Amino acid sequence: MIEGHGDDRYRFQREIRADFSSNVYAHVDLTDLLSHLGERLAVVGRYPEPEPYTLEKALASHLGIDPAAVCVTAGATEAIYLTAHAFAGSRSTVLQPTFSEYADACTLYNHREHSGEAKRAMVWLCNPNNPTGTVIPKDGLTAAIEETPETIFVIDQSYGSFTQERLLTVREAVGYPNVIQLHSMTKRYAVPGIRLGYVTAEPALIERIRAVRMPWSVNTLAIEAGLYLTQHPDTAPIDLQALLTETKRLRNALNAIPGLTAEPTQTHFFLCRLASARAAALKQRLAEEYGLLIRDASNFAGLDGHCFRVATQTPEENDRLVEAIQDILQGNG
Repeated sequence: MIEGHGDDRYRFQREIRADFSSNVYAHVDLTDLLSHLGERLAVVGRYPEPEPYTLEKALASHLGIDPAAVCVTAGATEAIYLTAHAFAGSRSTVLQPTFSEYADACTLYNHREHSGEAKRAMVWLCNPNNPTGTVIPKDGLTAAIEETPETIFVIDQSYGSFTQERLLTVREAVGYPNVIQLHSMTKRYAVPGIRLGYVTAEPALIERIRAVRMPWSVNTLAIEAGLYLTQHPDTAPIDLQALLTETKRLRNALNAIPGLTAEPTQTHFFLCRLASARAAALKQRLAEEYGLLIRDASNFAGLDGHCFRVATQTPEENDRLVEAIQDILQGNG
């Protein structure tokens, strides 16, 4: 789905003052990373490695796993499509509602819908889940992985840095022959324009995914960014407790608006449901009249035209959003 994602500010003539539509927390200090990339701009004059071996080795060392268990990609989205390609024609189940690209990738590579049977070839899930913000408990997920070894679990942990819930670690996951984890460095470090992600799994699974990766798919600046972030993991620190506390405050403020329900979450983004108003109309007015951008969530499978998603930003921006929505829904805007 090329259309219908967050951060679609290009659709509006008015400047967007605060973006709640993408699940990226935009307020991190990237000074050191940008300075480093500025010093390395000359690398764009040469080809990157055909496969990003150097970054894969650096990530593996940082994660404490075998380099053969890492496959670097141009964002988590490429990781999704590579995985679907590597297992083309499989029987797959996508746990909905969730990120649309899992189902789109499965459709592109002729995966068959699988339901109504006890055994499944592949299960695709997001943990924490986009757009609901819910987390599958680690114990239950681990039990499912161990009890159904014939099923490959594709677990997108792009938002793993934004929850305090227990998740399956990379080291634990690569110990299973039926687990593929997807990761996004661009989500954690708020640099989605760089497009940088990676897959971790036991080496036999990674070898299968690498076999369908296009040469030179990860550009030189992305590799430079990845190497820097791997060597300086404390770049752009996030006070997760403060972010989640602010998320709770924002949810409570939105829940106080008549005709709106902000649903529980275990991360920094969450779903909202409108009793009667349409999410698309609310999004349009917020963008054009207030310079605020939310995510119309009506195109997620299982959701309807009354649903939208919000990712917590600064307290001041969050207050502006609450006031704007209140004005619109109460007819004052």
